[in-house]
Amino acid sequence: MRKLVKFLFGKDLGSETIRYLAAGAVTTVVNFCVFTLMFQAFQLNVTVSNVISISVAIVFAYAANKLVVFRRRSDSFAGLALEFCKFVGSRLFTMALEVGAVELFYGVLGFDARLGKISAQGIVVVANYLISKLIVFRKR
Repeated sequence: MRKLVKFLFGKDLGSETIRYLAAGAVTTVVNFCVFTLMFQAFQLNVTVSNVISISVAIVFAYAANKLVVFRRRSDSFAGLALEFCKFVGSRLFTMALEVGAVELFYGVLGFDARLGKISAQGIVVVANYLISKLIVFRKR
């Protein structure tokens, strides 16, 4: 348990984790607002609304994670492209996880679509942090 706490919060009292949570909160708000706009204002179905909102959130999250959370700079265009591809690939994986979870909560269990979306976000936030920290923005 100590190793997990040290891994998550590090030596600097978790400033990276706190930055991640703050950036994640803003990303979640972006995701949820775009979802609500697509689902309610444009009356798209729940899956299309979800895919659009997650796609917008992925682009926002990459910039936030790279510059604010993990504070990584790229030495070359090739390095930047590889990092972006890893990030997008990992987010596509968690997008599939989120779409499946929303479908489960909304379509199978009968939750309100927005409640299903919020429930799925909890799972996705943890998965995204671990993937970003261990794979995408790993310290060299």
